[in-house]
Amino acid sequence: MSDLQRIRQLVIDRRYYLSTHAEEEMWADGLERLDIERCILRGRIEKRMTEDVRGTRYRIEGRARDAGSFTWSAGFTRSRIC
Repeated sequence: MSDLQRIRQLVIDRRYYLSTHAEEEMWADGLERLDIERCILRGRIEKRMTEDVRGTRYRIEGRARDAGSFTWSAGFTRSRIC
């Protein structure tokens, strides 16, 4: 299973959380949780960031429900994405 497939499955299973910082950025950009989920479920990995002390993170490019394009960064632990 690819990294993107694993991340998508965790979204489908609702095994993810948004940090306070992520929620603040989301609201500042006029996005909702459904926009983030749509981006992950229908988007593509634009970049793998491997030098983050928290572990590998992924910049996912996708579209919000209003069809606007944006990127979202996600990382995951063994059992959930964050």
